[in-house]
Amino acid sequence: MPADIPVVAVGASTSHRVAAQAVAAGASDYFALPDDRDGLRDALAVAVQRRRAAIGRAALSLLEAQAHAFREIVGESPALRAVLERAARVVPHAEATVLLTGETGTGKELLARALHYGGPRAAAPFVELNCAALPAPLLESELFGHERGAFTDARTAKPGLFEVAEGGTLFLDEIDRLAPELQGKLLRALEQKTMRRLGATVSHTVDVRIVAATNTDLAAAVQHGLFREDLYYRLNVVTLELPPLRARGQDVVLLAEFFLSRFSARYGLPEPPLTPEARRTLLAHSWPGNIRELRNTIERTILLSPAGTFAVAELEPARVTTAAAPVPFPATLAEIQKAAARAMLAATGGNRSEAARRLGISRSRLLRLLERGDAN
Repeated sequence: MPADIPVVAVGASTSHRVAAQAVAAGASDYFALPDDRDGLRDALAVAVQRRRAAIGRAALSLLEAQAHAFREIVGESPALRAVLERAARVVPHAEATVLLTGETGTGKELLARALHYGGPRAAAPFVELNCAALPAPLLESELFGHERGAFTDARTAKPGLFEVAEGGTLFLDEIDRLAPELQGKLLRALEQKTMRRLGATVSHTVDVRIVAATNTDLAAAVQHGLFREDLYYRLNVVTLELPPLRARGQDVVLLAEFFLSRFSARYGLPEPPLTPEARRTLLAHSWPGNIRELRNTIERTILLSPAGTFAVAELEPARVTTAAAPVPFPATLAEIQKAAARAMLAATGGNRSEAARRLGISRSRLLRLLERGDAN
């Protein structure tokens, strides 16, 4: 029983020894019935007041934790506020699975951390895993662990991230890249709250909150047979869709000022003012790489500008282009494909692997399209 819940012991014995034993065991008072009903009534009233005060303190602590956890999510736009209001309603519910969606660089990991550190699991670990970072066999071992001898190089037993995150949150980024065979195993862990290491014969229970993230349309992936429908519904209990930076208006300026302050302090440089020209330049860009692109741009500009200034000239011209040049018509198929490849590359912030994946082609094919406009 939680220590902040007062206990009033009641019994038939009038022995002082019994009363002392009850208090030693954690009771705040002991009353013999039916002789001391008035005293019992008063003690219960005090206990109720103490419990209400404890609940009030806990609620205040949770609000303070939420405020601190969400502090680094900078912005005042209606699009962002709507997401954060939904997130705040989810924070106290430690069992709820959350699916974060949005373009690359919109801050999904930051929101996942806020959900964890603002809630009742804050004292337990926050563990993250990018599902695209490892091949399926290694990813299975990373998630679920393995026993000694489970495979050739398994010289010692190793706990999986489900065990490492016990009591806390497991953040699964790029969940859409999870191999089909692991999707089923993850579904069982979520539904049964049990897992089994590779090479083990016994399962054991796990207490972990899952927060998953994707920058793709998982519902479309389900329709195309690329993602399990049952796992999709299990993950999609609460969905929080983070807006792209281009939809957040003046948040671009607020974020730029936030990063100016952070990087100036990090590199021991005087914090420069953000001039009207710099504001206009930043607002003119569509930021296909979202917050990640903005952060890197501010860091680079701080480092390359004279101390105490923010040199707009250091913002690369290509980064303030709002749209690609239109394809002239009539155009050949090769020209159209090349333009599509370039547009997708811009939309992914220059990430060639991601651009190829979204186009449904290989990375080498994408490179050929970019270099020669190859239509074959």
